[in-house]
Amino acid sequence: MAIHRLNHAVLFVRDVARSVAFYRDVLDFSIVTEMAAGTTKAAFLRAADSTNDHDLGLFELGAAAGPSGAGHTTVGLYHLAWEVDTLRDLAALRDRLAAAGALVGATDHQTTKSLYGKDPDGLEFEIVWLIPADLLVEADVTGRNQLLPLDLEREIERFGADTPGGIGVSRIAAS
Repeated sequence: MAIHRLNHAVLFVRDVARSVAFYRDVLDFSIVTEMAAGTTKAAFLRAADSTNDHDLGLFELGAAAGPSGAGHTTVGLYHLAWEVDTLRDLAALRDRLAAAGALVGATDHQTTKSLYGKDPDGLEFEIVWLIPADLLVEADVTGRNQLLPLDLEREIERFGADTPGGIGVSRIAAS
């Protein structure tokens, strides 16, 4: 028995409607279902290219909820990471995150190319493109413990804007 993959994540947020708007409008998630039962408000969302029932659950705590102390004053989850298919997708999300004022970083992890954003409650997430296994070179693998600034345009020149990422890494290579 082994874990196959992360099926979904659930976040506590101050305002479900505000969070749904962010994940829908900026990251292209769609609403699967919403619920309001008594004081509980929640929404379940699916990423655009997902085949999952839902990828993200949002539960409302209310406007009085304090910020997450995870990583600052308490232990807890640092971030979730979602994978995109191409560097073109990563560039488009970079632009959408920047326009929304939600882009907080861009890192070249050598084997992966990552953007970091924060949602309206300050919860951090990562959007990542993985170099396909057959395009990895030794310098990518040996340098993956380095955190470098991401030059997305240079990576697009190197790999192409529409090269599917993660092949042979997070996705099975075609035989």
